[in-house]
Amino acid sequence: MKDTIKIPNHGNTKIVAHRGLSGIERENTCAAFVAAGNRSYFGIETDVRITVDGHYVLLHDNDTARNCIDCLEPEKSTFQSLRRLQYKDTDETFDRGDLMMPTLQEYVKICRTYGKVCVLEFKGGFSEKMCAEVVKIISDMEYLDQIIFISFSWDNLLHLKAVCPQAKAQWLTWDQKPEEIVDQLVEHDIGLDAFFKTLTKENVKLLHDRGVVVNCWTVDRLEDAEQLIEMGVDQITSNILE
Repeated sequence: MKDTIKIPNHGNTKIVAHRGLSGIERENTCAAFVAAGNRSYFGIETDVRITVDGHYVLLHDNDTARNCIDCLEPEKSTFQSLRRLQYKDTDETFDRGDLMMPTLQEYVKICRTYGKVCVLEFKGGFSEKMCAEVVKIISDMEYLDQIIFISFSWDNLLHLKAVCPQAKAQWLTWDQKPEEIVDQLVEHDIGLDAFFKTLTKENVKLLHDRGVVVNCWTVDRLEDAEQLIEMGVDQITSNILE
């Protein structure tokens, strides 16, 4: 039986399941979200895109080639055409009828059922209108206070803040030095979700001293997680660590 790798003591550092519990279940499926929901995770991360007919669905890649036999791009496809696609299981077989592309609403409902924080990444460019639509969907489900929005696009986060100033948000970064962007983060009340190798004890302290929440991705080795916990990061995003 597959299981997570347990972190013996993560203190005040919270653990986020990356694309659901993707180390065990097919990423960004309801199965992965439920698997994370049934464990001790603080949050469940996923990626949201919009279909050509205006539905919000969950997929990391630009297309479905890695998850399915058929290759469709959500932004150029209808919801029903995407919904009909059968996903591969983690062993590359197609014998799981429950694996399909989820909607934003299904994800939020699962997180709400299990009391998990949603960590929702905007994939691609999100206009203010699109951000407002996503906020409304989640607000109508009475779960907006349990969402952290993340994006590699700074503009996406500014559009989000324009329509929902109180929204919790984190800027995903790959190689930016935290000490060079801390003023920008503080000005707009946005946290940091950094590639973990860019973090040091010194820049984590600097960010904390300025009131910036520090998340990091994607950490799958226990020794790396233990070093980050020692640095004092607030959150660690992982495929398999718990």
